[in-house]
Amino acid sequence: MTCQTNPTSAARARAEPGAESGISAARRVYLALRQRIVEMSMLPGERIVERDIAVEFGTSRTPVHEAVQRLADEGLVEVIPRSGTFVARIPLDALEEANLVRHALETAIIEKAARRTDAAGVARLRAILEEQAVAIAARDFRAFHRTDEAFHAALADLSGCPGVWPMIQQAKTQMDRYRQLTLPLEGRMAGVLEEHRAVVEAIAAGDAARATAAMREHLDHVMPVLEITRKLRPEYFTAHLDGRPPR
Repeated sequence: MTCQTNPTSAARARAEPGAESGISAARRVYLALRQRIVEMSMLPGERIVERDIAVEFGTSRTPVHEAVQRLADEGLVEVIPRSGTFVARIPLDALEEANLVRHALETAIIEKAARRTDAAGVARLRAILEEQAVAIAARDFRAFHRTDEAFHAALADLSGCPGVWPMIQQAKTQMDRYRQLTLPLEGRMAGVLEEHRAVVEAIAAGDAARATAAMREHLDHVMPVLEITRKLRPEYFTAHLDGRPPR
């Protein structure tokens, strides 16, 4: 696989929401609301009041409405006629599809990363793991999630295919919401960190086969905790993107 990417575009796609300068009001609201929804600071089923959001962001309701419509198109917001606008529940079928896409793309890039990464690249990955350890000690779930994202983005960079990471991010949006719910589970963050360490040690050894196996094992641990999380918070889930409830 040969990657043809635009480094500037890839870097922009990985930028933190709100990091762009001169963006429109609608995009500013969209990025902020999207981050809140994905990070689960706005919970599934929560009512969205466009008037209140407009006041918060110091804008008219038009850009807020545009942002909400865009989020609805992505399946993150649900507009119910005569009832209101709400943060959408997490669709179970989308999680399964996202997991398949992520497996395919991340196992493809990890082999390239293992073959290309030098000592500086390994040091970069280990520094991220140290940040994750700090987040675990502080029980800072959002910081842990962000360092998790940084780890996987770094692997894409080191593989020479940075443009693949935005594709993975887009595919796994609903999965990221679910993953936020799994982090408080006892031992979950520590387990993820150990899985990341196994990937890094394989890369440091230049063992592409071992790195790929370690990444596959890491990703295979995502879905089995779904049923536990769903039972803890059944009101956060739905079976399908069209809103049909889980069976």
